[in-house]
Amino acid sequence: MNATSTTETVQFTTKGQVVIPAKLRKEFGIEDGTKASVTKTPEGILLRPITRSYIKSLRGSLKGCGVMKSMMADRKHERAL
Repeated sequence: MNATSTTETVQFTTKGQVVIPAKLRKEFGIEDGTKASVTKTPEGILLRPITRSYIKSLRGSLKGCGVMKSMMADRKHERAL
């Protein structure tokens, strides 16, 4: 991502859809069918495309956090119900 930011103006449809400019789609690897996370922030709405490179960047990010132990404990609890 570039250090400089640019501002583009887009328009929402009645269904809340918006077209991301082609230059930005190309820069962020957004293709047909790409999903995005939508987050409410103090500044407004943040869209984060969920691309293959984004998913690869998450690999190992939870290592050592005890996530697997927590998940297994939850499953054990659910089976006991």
